Amino acid sequence: MAEVARDLVHGHRLMGGARPAGRPGARHPGTLVLDNTVEDESRDMTTEKLTVGVLGTGIMGAAMARNLARAGHTVHAWNRTRAKADPLSADGAHVTDTIADAVRDADVVLTMLYDGDTVLDVIREAAPALRPGAAWVQSTTSSLESVGELAEFAARHDLVFYDAPVLGTRQPAEAGQLTVLAAGPESGRETVTPVFDAVGARTMWVGEDGAAATATRLKLVANSWVLAVTNAAGEALALSKGLDVNPQDFLDLIAGGPLDMGYLHAKSAAILNDQLTPASFAVTTAEKDARLIVQAGAANGVRLDVAAAGAERFARAAAQGHGDEDMAAAYFASFD
Repeated sequence: MAEVARDLVHGHRLMGGARPAGRPGARHPGTLVLDNTVEDESRDMTTEKLTVGVLGTGIMGAAMARNLARAGHTVHAWNRTRAKADPLSADGAHVTDTIADAVRDADVVLTMLYDGDTVLDVIREAAPALRPGAAWVQSTTSSLESVGELAEFAARHDLVFYDAPVLGTRQPAEAGQLTVLAAGPESGRETVTPVFDAVGARTMWVGEDGAAATATRLKLVANSWVLAVTNAAGEALALSKGLDVNPQDFLDLIAGGPLDMGYLHAKSAAILNDQLTPASFAVTTAEKDARLIVQAGAANGVRLDVAAAGAERFARAAAQGHGDEDMAAAYFASFD
């Protein structure tokens, strides 16, 4: 997804032109506005530093916590398996033993966990220590139903809820170059903007009500494309192998034409050069997201045959032992 995120940014700039800097949320000439969607790439480096509680330090959460600490914010990081969080100490983060210690003094709580059910379990455990009025940046990719449940929890505990999944994988996360898709009240954005600026290169505001899940809806649409392209790349290479075609001949055939894309080359290189670990985005997580996409489509009267088949390919690859590898390893699902 890193490659797709970069392509989206480049494509947007070609369409919308250069974007002048300014205050967060301000609209300027050159800023692309699609219905109620506003994109903001500005930076305010004089912003007061925040205390941020980061819950979940996997591939994405650890990178986000690290960049928040490097930006000068006070970071309290927690992970169910503490060993995954401990390396963050070297970057200035305070690794905590309990969820309560991570969120007690937080201006902003950021959740980056496996799915919505996991987030709900963790935030319930955090409830007694949450500070009323704190902002909650919920970045886990979850179901649309889960977003509503999480927003209800936030309302009951006087938290300002932001539906804020991110587009990108390991490399852009580590570089602080994610794209943040955000929905939430405009009145509190001055608090969460420094967090988004630390973890991302671009923030795309798509609504003022986090409970409406407008950011998560967009994320599922984007992921449907990413996962479909990933599976298509794997199948093309698998067919090349089956038909005894040099895969490089295929790549050379489409090079520079309308069928070519950087993402295809990146995923092909990962497969052909056996560079599937460390994963940029794991097979098991890709399967989870694919099923969320199919579920969201079905609930809204849309049949998604490609996404459903893709979920099964990811599941087969995981069953073959590739679950922790990069999602490009769905390639192996083409073979018994």
